Amino acid sequence: MNPIENLNKLFESRIRLGVMSVLMVSEEVSFNDLKAMLDVTDGNLASHLSTLEENAYIKVHKGFVGRKTNTTYSITKTGEKAFKGHLAALEAMIKFTQ
Repeated sequence: MNPIENLNKLFESRIRLGVMSVLMVSEEVSFNDLKAMLDVTDGNLASHLSTLEENAYIKVHKGFVGRKTNTTYSITKTGEKAFKGHLAALEAMIKFTQ
C-alpha cells in the first residue's frame, strides 16, 4: 500500500489546510477573521479561497454589515467529505509508518 496515495493535493498548502480546519468547526467565518487567524495577506488568502471555491469545497456568502461589504465562507458537503478523507489518509499514513 502506498501511504500517500489518498492524500488530497489541494490540502498540501498550509493555508488551504488552515482554512478547511477552521471551517470544519465553524458554521461561517468572515474573510477578515480567516486572515487574522491564519496570519496571511489579503491576496494570498483570496487566491487560496478561490481554489477551494473552484473545487466546490467552500461556499462564498457576500453581504453587507451596515454599508460595508461582508464576505463570509462556509464548508460544503463536498468539502467536508474531501477534508475528512484527507484526514483519514493522514491517520493511515501515520499508522503505516509506525
